[in-house]
Amino acid sequence: MARLDRYTCEEVFRRLDDYVDRELGSEEMTQMQRHLETCVVCAREYSFEMSLVRQVRDKLQRVSAPPNLLGRISAALEGAAES
Repeated sequence: MARLDRYTCEEVFRRLDDYVDRELGSEEMTQMQRHLETCVVCAREYSFEMSLVRQVRDKLQRVSAPPNLLGRISAALEGAAES
């Protein structure tokens, strides 16, 4: 298969979640960035998704977990692994 010089909007939308999560390889990240620099529609979608991620992260930072939660989760995982 021939290597692409530039991603299409369809290819960008297919990879957008992985791009937002920084889970693409360096070449794919570069191709995504190039496309987003030139395509208003895709850049708008990327901006929307990033704003959602930021809002979720902000909310998660404000949630207080009980102090013993990590210990309970670890115990439950160990119990599941032994089963």
